[in-house]
Amino acid sequence: MDLFDAVAGSGRASTDFAGRSVHSQSHHWCTPPQYVAAVKRVFGGEIGLDPCSNRESVVKAKCEFMLPETDGLAEEWNFPSIYVNPPYGADRARRTTIRDWFAKCVASRTEYGSQVIALVPVATNTSHWKQYVFGAADAVCFLYDTRLRFLVNGNTDNKGAPMACAMIYWGDGFTAFESVFSAFGAVVSLESLKKSSQNARQRQKAKEMFLFDFNSLKLRSRKSASGERVASAY
Repeated sequence: MDLFDAVAGSGRASTDFAGRSVHSQSHHWCTPPQYVAAVKRVFGGEIGLDPCSNRESVVKAKCEFMLPETDGLAEEWNFPSIYVNPPYGADRARRTTIRDWFAKCVASRTEYGSQVIALVPVATNTSHWKQYVFGAADAVCFLYDTRLRFLVNGNTDNKGAPMACAMIYWGDGFTAFESVFSAFGAVVSLESLKKSSQNARQRQKAKEMFLFDFNSLKLRSRKSASGERVASAY
């Protein structure tokens, strides 16, 4: 979006990011130009949707959702290419967190076949990484720039992010993603994890279907036996 701090209001704000308490004068921590350019190269030249933009953003997607006019989480993300730099903290007014943005990325990929890239804090121990990245995403780039200097008030002359960041990729263009982002960090394919997760879900579904069929059979047998007892009474 590029809102780094989603807490409403003005002045100094405090928000928890991946276990850290962050204090910031600015609510808009925008994606640096070099990363925007990289995302566009992966997507073939343009970004279809930026669902959490702001007036200071340099993403310049073909379609932009920005607060307060448009809540990106409430809109459909039916676009071929999507770039997300979500609020890293909790939006108390809307009762949303970064987890909701992760879920929306996966839903867009699943429902519309969108290519999605998200710039997020590295928090591999969290439930949203375990659910929406490992087993759902196709690749991740752990950025070498461990204190990424976001674009704040039009420049990157700041101390940088207080945590490591990563680019998460949901899509079928791993080769392009790896080719572009290998210059910015360690690119890891998550295909094997995704397949393992899919196989586990298929096994669980098959198990549930078996139990359903077995219980249905037992119920029919009971009804049949009950009917026979009633018939014999006459």
